[in-house]
Amino acid sequence: MEPASPLPETLRRLRMLIREQGLDSAELVDPGSLAEQTALPEQTVRDLLDGAGPPDDSVNDRVRDRIRTLAQADLANTGRRMSDLAAGISERLGVSAVWARLVCDGKKVPSVELLHGLVGFFGVEGGEAFFTARADEALDRALLRILRRLETPGSDPVQALMDRYGVKTADLRMHGSFTREQVERILEGVFRSVLPPEGDKR
Repeated sequence: MEPASPLPETLRRLRMLIREQGLDSAELVDPGSLAEQTALPEQTVRDLLDGAGPPDDSVNDRVRDRIRTLAQADLANTGRRMSDLAAGISERLGVSAVWARLVCDGKKVPSVELLHGLVGFFGVEGGEAFFTARADEALDRALLRILRRLETPGSDPVQALMDRYGVKTADLRMHGSFTREQVERILEGVFRSVLPPEGDKR
């Protein structure tokens, strides 16, 4: 018997804090953004938020679906072709481009070792569990990040700055919000605005 999902309790606490702090629930608990962060179908996220149980899928199904979702998001955000993505995975993980293409198409399930490599390649949080966790567990992990920010406001100045300017995810590279160069320029501007000029010992 599988353990009870922590998702209902996380949602209860999150909704309570949203009410207490007068925040916009639709902005903080946005199904589209949560679907991107978890590589889950948006309808699945909506169903889980409405109290439905997780899909009755196998671990292999989850792995195939989430890798395919990440691959499609990468292609949409970068404009590159599947052959280019497969070549990048091939070079990074030391596998054939044909195998990489089959994995990105959701037709092959990678070994644990190669799944670990895909965690790094796609830059996802949570390790291999990102791909293998049940949908409710994956959504709970994403919602807990929001909950912790609300419970300890001001503890993460970078996240606070992102929230202020409407950046919905810290995974800027994957979702294409900014290029690496743009992120570097933004951070450089922030540091210059708060640090004294060189030679100023005050």
